Amino acid sequence: METHFSEQQLKDKDNKSSEKILRKCVHCGFCNATCPTYQLLGDELDGPRGRIYLIKDMLENNKPANEKIVKHIDRCLSCYSCMTTCPSGVEYGQLLEIGREFMESKRTKLQTIYRFFVRKLLLTPMLFKSVGYFFRHSAISTKSIKPQKVESTVLLLGGCVQPTLAPNINHSIKNILAKLSVDVIESPQRQCCGAIDQHLAASKDALNRVKRNIDSWNAQLNSGVSVIISSASGCGVMVKDYPALFEKTDPYYDKAKFASSKTQDIAEYLASKDLTGLCLSESNISYHEPCTLQHGQKLAGLVESILTQFGYEKKPIKDSHICCGSAGTYSIFEAEISNQLKENKLKNLNVSKPEMIVTSNIGCLMHLQKGSSIPVKHWVELLDG
Repeated sequence: METHFSEQQLKDKDNKSSEKILRKCVHCGFCNATCPTYQLLGDELDGPRGRIYLIKDMLENNKPANEKIVKHIDRCLSCYSCMTTCPSGVEYGQLLEIGREFMESKRTKLQTIYRFFVRKLLLTPMLFKSVGYFFRHSAISTKSIKPQKVESTVLLLGGCVQPTLAPNINHSIKNILAKLSVDVIESPQRQCCGAIDQHLAASKDALNRVKRNIDSWNAQLNSGVSVIISSASGCGVMVKDYPALFEKTDPYYDKAKFASSKTQDIAEYLASKDLTGLCLSESNISYHEPCTLQHGQKLAGLVESILTQFGYEKKPIKDSHICCGSAGTYSIFEAEISNQLKENKLKNLNVSKPEMIVTSNIGCLMHLQKGSSIPVKHWVELLDG
């Protein structure tokens, strides 16, 4: 794609990054073929190619974002299905973050206040625990197990919402790892990975949070912790992308690379272990693979490969690459589109008449459960029996 940034504009870090990304795009439109919002709404501006043009126009012309631009960019789920499809390797996700940051100051006061309130509610444990309790999905359902011997120690990212909404997920992971002689240190709820700040264009707050996390986690990695484990794929992809938040000359770049290199989804960690001592409590299930696992972390099929060891038979799910509509805070700010995607996803997941739906991300779990008549759980909960 031809760009028209001036030499002066290219002195800006974000413009320089944007030009590099834009030049890779060849206008092929393959991205639209796998974009959930384009497939649902049929509007070119609600697909990645259209949004790329909108962001390009804003940045090159230093153009204020109008209501139309905000609407179409806000409709993006950040599912990154387009990046999996793109034959040219366009870093659409990075361009989108730059575009969102640029247009944030153009929002109405009401929008700004509402988004700030949601962000602070989710990221303040004392507030969220009191409110989130009324939306709790499930309580702890099994007894705690302690490892009989300790062969290694891991850091489990507790998450900012998961401990309140579905505490049984982290509890189950601790029990599973205890059976594998692994001791678990769980990070405190206040240590959000930074994704909520980042995706709501509060990049300075996100960066400060990320730096605090890196300092804390690297200290633990240097003191006996072997791996950082994430059970929420949305958190995992954020932590693995930490290096992209820093210039290579920044002292935190190498620190971020170290933390990122030591981070694994729980499926990655268990895939290398002998799991013969475990069993699956329910095998008639449909598995929803989160976007952040299959597109973000490029781990498509890994969870199902583990489940097949316990008698699970993989079922073809129509449009399995399409987002369920949760997408972090998307279900709050874009409820109508989010609910349409949820209905479509549940329809496809229920074709095989499962007894249960399982997934790998707390956001997907909570979102799907709202419209499901059968239980929705994190897949690791089925191994804690």
